[in-house]
Amino acid sequence: MTFTIVRSSGIMVQPSEPTPSGMLNLSVIDKSRSGVNLSILFVFKHGHEAANVIKEALSKALVSYYPIAGRVKESSNGELQVACTAQGVWFVEASANCSLDSVNYFDNIHLVQNDELLPTPPPETTDTDDPFMQFQVTHFTCKGFSIGLKFNHRICDGFGLGQFLNAVGEFARGFQHPKIAPVWKREAIPAPTWMVCAPGVPKALPPPPPPPTPDYDLQHAYIDISIEQISKLKNEFVDLTGEICSTFEVVTASIWRFRTRAIDLEKHTNVTLAFGEDVRQLLDPPLPEGFYGNCFFPVVVRVSSGWLTEASNAEVVKLIKDAKARLPTEFTKWLKSDEMDDSFAYSLNYTTLIMSPWHKVGFNQVDCGWGPAVHILPVDGFNILPVAAVGFPPAPTKSIRLTTWCVNTPHLPALLHYYRDFDVTA
Repeated sequence: MTFTIVRSSGIMVQPSEPTPSGMLNLSVIDKSRSGVNLSILFVFKHGHEAANVIKEALSKALVSYYPIAGRVKESSNGELQVACTAQGVWFVEASANCSLDSVNYFDNIHLVQNDELLPTPPPETTDTDDPFMQFQVTHFTCKGFSIGLKFNHRICDGFGLGQFLNAVGEFARGFQHPKIAPVWKREAIPAPTWMVCAPGVPKALPPPPPPPTPDYDLQHAYIDISIEQISKLKNEFVDLTGEICSTFEVVTASIWRFRTRAIDLEKHTNVTLAFGEDVRQLLDPPLPEGFYGNCFFPVVVRVSSGWLTEASNAEVVKLIKDAKARLPTEFTKWLKSDEMDDSFAYSLNYTTLIMSPWHKVGFNQVDCGWGPAVHILPVDGFNILPVAAVGFPPAPTKSIRLTTWCVNTPHLPALLHYYRDFDVTA
């Protein structure tokens, strides 16, 4: 179905009260996310005057989250910092000429690939003057609305973004203060030893620039896995090991196995799985509740494609759990290493699969006064590398949804075929 969007010209939403000024340092993990911009769409079934309510709530939330209203700047020695300028976040109001029901609450991502539900950028900005976040609230004829969000990953990770958006929802519902007070404290994440030098000693050279971004022509697909099938996979793992496992682990094992089968590699080809794990509690002392900066470390698993395609789901889950168990050691080793080690630089290969655990960062709890979103989906920014985001389908469906850009056109039918034969309820 085609539909028309009419947008306002847009404004900068600034903090509703005076906020501190000055420069704040980013952590080494924040800087590793430099240049990563992602877009998300939240779809809400109801909302009276939603744009005005959310705009006012944003202004209030930016008082305590004032760095988000700032801009990234480069210091005299080339370090990225946040200038607390209170310039604000970009906000666009829009209206659509259709109901959400008529587009099935955007349960088809191809309807939002044209970016009409995402904000147009503010005029006359540069890469160093872009706001950290840009919002578009679109009203539909059914009185529902959507929030299209673009955000720069260097200001927060998924948990931090979820925390900020929940604070916006709390102010929209009449709270005077956010339930969780935000904490900057980026200095609590130490730089690795190889980045720290004694006075008068030159710093280690930075990693070389990344190779050109590949164009794999990655195709989108939704893959829903029923709760019954997930329970079956968890029970298989218990039978194999006597241990329990998580939904993320069994779902990740399934997509890695089936994707590897679908792309039909030589059996001795090495394949890689990578995903970020929260390491807030691995620091000494652990980071306080409210910290909203980037604080994750990659878990990387490598095996031969031949082994992976023949392994059971439970065997692959064990491999993933073993890699997660090594995380404290790997993170400590990275912090203390004397040699250059850019663990955050994922290989730009078609043999790599990146998993993104959307289901546990709090997006599905965001409530601006009319209940949580009925659908949350990534829109773009995930289609450079093969990626699968683990989240939820439109409510009230009871399953886990993989939103994927992980195979090209020739391999998509095989991937979907494996899942049709896989789910016990399909």
